[in-house]
Amino acid sequence: MGAYQIVAVGTDGSESSFRAVDRAAGIAADSKATLLIICAYKAAKSTGEAEQALGEDAAFHVVGSTPAEETLRDARERAAAKGSVDIDTVAVEGDPIERVIEVVTDRKADVVVVGNRGLNSLAGRLLGSVPQGISRRAGSDVLIVHTT
Repeated sequence: MGAYQIVAVGTDGSESSFRAVDRAAGIAADSKATLLIICAYKAAKSTGEAEQALGEDAAFHVVGSTPAEETLRDARERAAAKGSVDIDTVAVEGDPIERVIEVVTDRKADVVVVGNRGLNSLAGRLLGSVPQGISRRAGSDVLIVHTT
């Protein structure tokens, strides 16, 4: 077995986040590791509402009636196409940084793969971004991949 047993990655269904899934899937395949795909979302404010989270920190958010399960299904298909075999998916409601860190900790992931989206935005520099938050708080290795 490779150095990594569990490779975690977050996705919101955006093309940028799917690039992180692709990279994580390659790492998991090379390491013969489990790929753990996480989708954190916020509950809909009203029935039928479907809007994406605003700003550069939309990574890991699926808002409104857009089902996290659909995002995870698409991510799983992409990961399988990249050679990952052992794939687990988790949808969790709440703040993306908090929920991703919780899942990574609970599942004892060896590495977390995140995209660089939000790192260079004004909001990201002033308020902090999802990739920065995860990299500061993760108790495991963090790989920030260029996805923009």
